[in-house]
Amino acid sequence: MLDQERPWTAFYGPSVRKTIDAPQHRTIGGFVSAIADVYQDRPAFTTCLPNGMNGTLTYRQADEMSDALAVYLREIAGLSAGDRVAIQVPNCLGYPIAAMAIFKAGCVLVNVNPLYTAEEMAKQFEDAQPSAIVVVDMFADKLVDAMKGHPIPNVIVTRVAEFLPKMPQMIVGAVQKYWDKTIHPIEVAHIRLPDAVNAGRAKHAELHTALEGYRTTIDPDDVACLQYTGGTTGVSKGAMLTHTNILMNMEQTMELIEQFEKGKEVALTALPLYHVFAFTVNFLGLYSQGAHNILIPNPRPLSNLKRAFENYKITWMSGVNTLFNGLNGEIWFQDTPPKHLKFASSGGMATQGVVAERWEELTGKPLLEGYGLTESSPILTFNPYGKSRLNSIGVPLPSTDVKCVDEDGADVPQGEPGELIAKGPQIMKGYWNKPEETAKTIQNGWLLTGDIGLMEEDGYFRIVDRKKDMILVSGFNVYPNEIEDVIAAHPGVEEVAVIGVADGASGEAVKAFIVKRDDTLNKDAVRAYCKEHLTAYKVPKAVEFRDELPKSNVGKILRKDLRAEETKAEG
Repeated sequence: MLDQERPWTAFYGPSVRKTIDAPQHRTIGGFVSAIADVYQDRPAFTTCLPNGMNGTLTYRQADEMSDALAVYLREIAGLSAGDRVAIQVPNCLGYPIAAMAIFKAGCVLVNVNPLYTAEEMAKQFEDAQPSAIVVVDMFADKLVDAMKGHPIPNVIVTRVAEFLPKMPQMIVGAVQKYWDKTIHPIEVAHIRLPDAVNAGRAKHAELHTALEGYRTTIDPDDVACLQYTGGTTGVSKGAMLTHTNILMNMEQTMELIEQFEKGKEVALTALPLYHVFAFTVNFLGLYSQGAHNILIPNPRPLSNLKRAFENYKITWMSGVNTLFNGLNGEIWFQDTPPKHLKFASSGGMATQGVVAERWEELTGKPLLEGYGLTESSPILTFNPYGKSRLNSIGVPLPSTDVKCVDEDGADVPQGEPGELIAKGPQIMKGYWNKPEETAKTIQNGWLLTGDIGLMEEDGYFRIVDRKKDMILVSGFNVYPNEIEDVIAAHPGVEEVAVIGVADGASGEAVKAFIVKRDDTLNKDAVRAYCKEHLTAYKVPKAVEFRDELPKSNVGKILRKDLRAEETKAEG
C-alpha cells in the first residue's frame, strides 16, 4: 500500500519497517527455544510476592523445564499435535513453563481465568474440549463441578510459590493452608507440576526425544491459542489465534516500540498473563527482547506492587486506566516513583486524560496508550514514543490498515466518527466452532471492532466509544467516554462510569456512577461541574454514588453490569 494510503507511517522512527512480510519464526515453540539459546543465563522470570519473597528462572532453566513438560504432555499424557491444553494459573513461574511447553508440544493453549466460577469454567471446557489442564492449587477444588460436562483426563497442579526456594515455598504454603485457608483438598486425579517436569525429564533422557519432531506437522497458520473474549460486551467466544497471528503481532509491536534495549529491560507484569495483551506483549514480546519479567500474582491491593518497585529497576510496565489511576493515588508511589522507568503502556479501556497527565507528572515518563482486541492478537495501534498524544490511541502498527466506516460499510470523511475496522496479519482465523459469529465479525478480510473512532488529518486515531455503549439522547449521539473523561477530572472523583438509561422524554438519558475521592462531593456539584464543560444534553440526568464499580479481573470497568442492574430495576 502506498504511503499516502497509510499516512501514519510518517510518524514511524527511521529504523521502523513499514511492512513486515513474515515473522522470523514459523511457530511459537520454535521461537521460545531460539530466544533461550541467545539469552541463556540471563534472568527470564521472577515471581515477586507482596512481602518481597521471590524466585527466579533463567532463560536456560525455563527452556529446559518447558522441554521436559512438553515431553510429559506428548509421551506420558499421550497428547497429540493440535490437542487443547488449558492453563488456569495466575502470574507465577508455573505459567511460562506451562505455556512454552504447550507450544513446544505442538498443542493449542487455552487461557482460563483463574478466578472463574466452576460454572464459567464448565462452559469454557465444554467449548474448548481440552485434553489437559495446568491449574493452580488455590482453585483446583472447583474442577469436580467444572468437569462434569467435559472431563479432562490430565490434570497438572501448580502453586503460586512454585520453583521458589524451599523456605519461601514452605512459608507461603503454610500461610495459604492454615491462615488464609485458600488451599482445599483436590478431589480429582492429578500430578504436581514439578513431578510432571521430572517425569518428562526422565522420559526425555530415555527416549532421546527430539522436540522439533512435535512441531513438524504444525503449520504457521494453525491455531496456537484459543483466547476467549472477556465477555464485557456479550457472550464469551474463543478467538482462534494462529502462530502467525501472535508472532506477527509481537514483532509488529516490538518494531514500533524502539525504546526496548535487548537484554536490558526489566518489565513489571501486573496484568494477568492470561489476558491477551499481557500474553502477547509482556510474556512473548518482552521475552523476545531478553527482558527480565517480574511477575505479580495478585496486584490487589496495589500495595502488593510496592516491593517489586523497591527491589527491581523497573524500566517498563503495562496496565489499564484503573491501575494507573490507583497508583497515582498511592502515597508510597507518590513518595518514591520508579526511577528507571522509560515509559508505561496503557490499553484495555480508554485512558483518561487526567490519569495520563498525573502519571507523567509523578514519574516524569509518558503513559502511552494503545488499542486492540482479543480478535487482533491484540494490538492494532500504538502511540510512538516522543510523538504520543493525549486521548489518542496512536497510529496503526506496521502492515496494519485501519479505517472508519458508516452503518453501510462505506468510508466516512476523515475526521468524522465511524466504526473502526482493521486488516492485517494479526487478525484472528475466526471464532472456535462459531462460523456464524465469525462471518459477522470478519467481512472481506476486515475485522469489525464495534468501536467508534475517527482518524485525524495526519493519520492518528482516537476512540470515541464502544458502538454498543453509545447513548441516544433526543436523537443526539452521546459517548460515555467523553463524559467520563470530564467527570474524572473533578478533584473529588476517584472513579466514574457512564451509561444510558431509559427516559420517557428523551428516549435515553445519561446516568453517572461515581466513587468519591472527597466525601463532601454531592450530586448537584457533579451536575454543575458537567454543565461547565458539556453541552446540556450530555450532562448526566442522574448521578449515583457507589463504594466501588464493577470491574473485570484485569480492572476494566464493566458498564454492561451497570446497565443490567438498571434494566432489572426498571423492569
